Amino acid sequence: MQEELEPRVLGLDVGEKRIGVAISDPLGITAQPLGVIDAETGIEKLKELIPKHEIGLIVVGHPLTLKGERGERARSVEEFARNLKTATGVPFTLVDERLSTKAAERIMREMGRKPSREKGRVDELAAVIILQSYLDGKATFKPKDSDEDV
Repeated sequence: MQEELEPRVLGLDVGEKRIGVAISDPLGITAQPLGVIDAETGIEKLKELIPKHEIGLIVVGHPLTLKGERGERARSVEEFARNLKTATGVPFTLVDERLSTKAAERIMREMGRKPSREKGRVDELAAVIILQSYLDGKATFKPKDSDEDV
């Protein structure tokens, strides 16, 4: 008897120029890099990826300030997440992403790579870190099934 798998989870590190994308494995245990897409066409590209990978939830990195406050960038990401939900019908969860980019840069340096030369790879790795924190249950998150709370 084959076990029915849960829908996969998509992780996003939404930047002004690029969106790092990660995906959960079929069991929802590990996050894997999926690529980087242009922020300008992000929603259209994600509309293609979501059904292809049978995504049931989108985890979006929420760029709070170091004090934990919502700044202009956080509000912009919230708007992107709401628009993505409207376009796809897939619910999203915001996950505190403070320092995820710094962690991604540190990992790249440890691998002997230069983050400044591979910004897209940094965004993709940050998406993996964001999604993995959600999958591990270590992140503080709140499901956003409606626009009321954002």
